Amino acid sequence: MIGPIIRMGRRQAARVAMVRSRQTLGSLLARAAAVHGGSVLVDQAAEARTGVPATKLTVAGAAKLVDRWAAALVEDDKISSGDRVVLAMPNSVELFLATLAVSRAGAIPAPVNDAMRDDEIAHVVLDANAPLVIRGVDELDVLAEHLGVSAGLGEDRGADERVAALFYTSGTTGSPKGAALTHRALVGELSRLAALPGGLLICELLIALPVAHIFGFAALAAAASAGVPVRFRPRFRPTECLDDIEERRSAAFAGVPTMYRMLEEAGADMRDLSSIRFWVSGADVMPPELAHRFKRRGAAFALPGLGSIGEATFAEGYGMVETGGGAAAKLSPPFVPFGLGDQLGIPMPGYRFRVVDDDGDEVRVGAVGQLLLRGPGVLEGYWNDSAATEAVLDAGGWLSTGDLVRRGPMGTFSFQGRAKVVIKSGGFSVYPPEVERVFEQHPDVVEAGVVGLPDDTLGEVPVVGLRMAKGATSTPDELLSWVGERLSTYKVPRRVYFVDDLPRTGTNKLQRDELIERLLDLD
Repeated sequence: MIGPIIRMGRRQAARVAMVRSRQTLGSLLARAAAVHGGSVLVDQAAEARTGVPATKLTVAGAAKLVDRWAAALVEDDKISSGDRVVLAMPNSVELFLATLAVSRAGAIPAPVNDAMRDDEIAHVVLDANAPLVIRGVDELDVLAEHLGVSAGLGEDRGADERVAALFYTSGTTGSPKGAALTHRALVGELSRLAALPGGLLICELLIALPVAHIFGFAALAAAASAGVPVRFRPRFRPTECLDDIEERRSAAFAGVPTMYRMLEEAGADMRDLSSIRFWVSGADVMPPELAHRFKRRGAAFALPGLGSIGEATFAEGYGMVETGGGAAAKLSPPFVPFGLGDQLGIPMPGYRFRVVDDDGDEVRVGAVGQLLLRGPGVLEGYWNDSAATEAVLDAGGWLSTGDLVRRGPMGTFSFQGRAKVVIKSGGFSVYPPEVERVFEQHPDVVEAGVVGLPDDTLGEVPVVGLRMAKGATSTPDELLSWVGERLSTYKVPRRVYFVDDLPRTGTNKLQRDELIERLLDLD
C-alpha cells in the first residue's frame, strides 16, 4: 500500500509535540520557545508613575529569564514546594514572568493588583499564609546576582502541583478570596494555539490590562503560546493606545468595555484605526452599538494600492476568575450583524452550561435562571475558605456563576443581569457591603447603602445613600476623601446622596432595587 509521505520540519514537529504534551504554568515559555524562540514576546512601554521600564523580550529571552529567576528562588531556599508567594509588583510584563518563575520553582504564585491598598495585600498574605512577598522584579535580579545564579533551573518543579496559582478576587462580603486554579485552567488548552498556521496569526496585539486580572494574564499567556507579539502598556491611557495603533499599525486590541468608551471619548473617530483586524472584549457586558462602531473603524484586510477593505471582527469572551478566564466566546465577523448583544456565545471546548431556578431545577426555553457551568477551567475552590467554596461549587463540579441568563433555543443563553449585589465598574468588581462598612465607620454616618447606577463610560458606578447622624457637618467631598484613604480608588462611590432613611425588608435587609429608584429620583 502506498500512502502519502509527510515530511515534517523541525518547527512543525515542535508545534505538534507542544500540542500533544501536557502544558503547565512553569513550562509555558520554555515550550513556546521551542516553536517561536526568536519571535518577539513583548514590547513594553515605560511607565514613569510606577517605575516600570521599557522592555523588549523575545520568547526565548523571556524563557531564560523565567528559568533563571526560578533557579534563584530554589537556590535561596526561602520557599518549599507548595508554598504560596505573593507578587505585589507594579503592573508589568515582569509580573507575568515572575508568576511563571514562582510556579517553575515549585511554589504557588499569587499575583495581586497594584491598585490594592497595603491592608488588602496584607489580608492576601495572611490568607495565603505566604512566607514570601515579592514587591519588585529587582528583588529577583538581586537575588540571582547575589547567589551567582547564571544558569537556569532546567526543569519545571511545579508540574506536579495540583494548584498552579491563586488569583484573588473579592467575595460577596468584600474580603479578597483566592481562587485556586489548576495548570489546565490557566494554560492547559493554550498549546493548541501553537499549531495554528502562521498566516492566521495577527501581527501585534495591543493590551493595557492588569496582569493580576485573569483577562490580562490569559491574554499574555495565549499570545505567548501562539507566537503573537504583544505591545504592553502597564497603564491604560486612551490617547497613548490610539497613538500605538496608528504608529505601530497594531492588528488587534483587547480591553474591557470601559476602555472602548474611553477610546471614543479620546477621539477614536479622528484616528486611523484601519490596521485593526480583531477587537477583543471581556470582563463586562459590551454594548452592541459600541462594538459595531469599532468594527467599522477597523478593517478585514488591506490590498496594495487600494488600502484597507471592509471592517474588523469583534470577539467577546464570557468568563470570570473562577473559570480561569473564558468559558464562552462569540465572534461578529466583518459585515455580519449577529454575534453581538446579550448572547453569551458558544461554550468553549469541554464546558457545559445549565440554567436553573431557585430550587436547582433546569428552566424551560425562554425562562430566566441562574447559570451553572462545568469545565476544565473551573477553580478547585477558594483557598482556605471551605464555606465559600461550598456556596459556589457542588460535588459534581458545577459552578454557580451568580449570573442570571435567559435560556434560548439551540443551546443559546442571553445575559440578563447579576444575581449578586456586585457592581461591575470598568471591568472591576465592587462589593457594596465592604464599602458600606467603611462609610459606617465615620462618626457622622449612621448607615450606608451602596448600589450601582448606569454610567456611559464605566457601565456602572457605585453611589451611596447615607443616613447621617444628628448635627453631622461632613460634606460629600469630605466623606469621599475620607473613604478614599481606606479603599481602592475604583471602590469609592462617585456620588453621595443624603437620605432620611434606607428602605429595608421586614428582616432588616436593604432593599437595593428600591434604593436605586429613590436615588434616581433625586438626580
